[in-house]
Amino acid sequence: MIKLYTILVEAIRQEGEKTYPNECCGFILGQIKEDGVKEAETLIPIKNAREAEEQYHRFEIGPEDFIKADNQARKENQEIIGFYHSHPDHPAYPSEYDREHALPFYSYIIVSVDKGTASAITSWELEASDRSRFIEEKIVWQ
Repeated sequence: MIKLYTILVEAIRQEGEKTYPNECCGFILGQIKEDGVKEAETLIPIKNAREAEEQYHRFEIGPEDFIKADNQARKENQEIIGFYHSHPDHPAYPSEYDREHALPFYSYIIVSVDKGTASAITSWELEASDRSRFIEEKIVWQ
């Protein structure tokens, strides 16, 4: 389960609309509580590092951005708890490409952006035991 403040949800939606027809992407920082619940506190939007002609259906996070986000998380006594990205004109459901590039334990928030307007937002975790599939993660709106 991941807890998201409305202001963070709106920021993800706006980022998806701003980058449309390409995919947006970014980090989610926060805390993982003793019960395993993730509490999102900060978003770090980043520039999609994929080549320009692929950004309409792919995103990439460069190693420099990962290092910067990790450093910011440490400074703010947080951790990287997940990532977000948009699916322009596609459902907020992870693709096979998403699964192949995902890591267990992180939350993967996807916002669907239909014709430039953000709509559905979902969160997913990769099956940790064998990485075979995503499991939808409950979002608690705060």
